[in-house]
Amino acid sequence: MDDEIHVVCPQCGGVNRASRAKLAEGKRPDCGACGAPLFDGAIDVANDAAFARHVARTSLPILVDFWAEWCGPCKVMTPQFVAAAIRLETRARFLKANTEILRETAARFGIRSIPTLALIRDGREVARQAGAMDVNSILRWAAGHGVE
Repeated sequence: MDDEIHVVCPQCGGVNRASRAKLAEGKRPDCGACGAPLFDGAIDVANDAAFARHVARTSLPILVDFWAEWCGPCKVMTPQFVAAAIRLETRARFLKANTEILRETAARFGIRSIPTLALIRDGREVARQAGAMDVNSILRWAAGHGVE
């Protein structure tokens, strides 16, 4: 059905169906399995398997912030990324991928500098931008790649 999308729960990893029309109306569903909110800003992905599940099973475009705890520019960008996630969260899934923890994911995407913002659609990276950005720059970048 064209009106339905699939969204992976950030808490339990369950795959949920959601109505595009209801999301457009501002309704934010909860997970059918565990009851956690499906849209709650940027999701800090716990491990490589969870990241792969989000990418494989989420119908929305996925914006990923590749970062590390020791990275100063990454720390500056985090609140900006979270603010962008809140503004666009039902139109895209926002994931934070700590490259020190998600080593396989970082290697798979060939991450060489951080922070790096990547846009994934249908399991494939379609755009990338290295360097810290403010919320307006993130929103413009996302819009320039079809996420509005």
